[in-house]
Amino acid sequence: MLTMIFACDLQNAIGKDGDLPWRQSTDLQHFKKITLGGTIVMGRKTWESLPGKLPERRHLVMTRGHRDDIETTTFEEVIKLSMEQNVFIIGGGEIYSLFLPHIEKIYRTIIHCNVEQPDTFAPEIDEDLFSVSETKFVEKSDKDQYDMTFEILVKGS
Repeated sequence: MLTMIFACDLQNAIGKDGDLPWRQSTDLQHFKKITLGGTIVMGRKTWESLPGKLPERRHLVMTRGHRDDIETTTFEEVIKLSMEQNVFIIGGGEIYSLFLPHIEKIYRTIIHCNVEQPDTFAPEIDEDLFSVSETKFVEKSDKDQYDMTFEILVKGS
């Protein structure tokens, strides 16, 4: 199954200047809990924004160029792999848009803020295709900048 996971602000922004535009420890722990033990797929820019390989996950990077430092993949290979196991699409914007028609489940964290001058956005989610199956508001901790809402959206419900 293909699953998408992202955090966005109240206007659907997910990035600014090649990085996350907030510091949300609670959301990073949520991301870790969901993706641990799985396969994560990302674009080159997302790979380069990470501090390195995330523990206990298989990393696949979609890129137009050759890379020796990470396992690369194609759209077709990801689709085929998703028929055998759960694959998490983790960004960035172009990768989300590419896979959205094939996604069955979305983990979306809404960060309660408005990013000034964002440069990357999550794809618009068609509410006729996806519905919210779970939602949970979480107040910010001392390691978070903002309150957040965790949502799970499923296709065809």
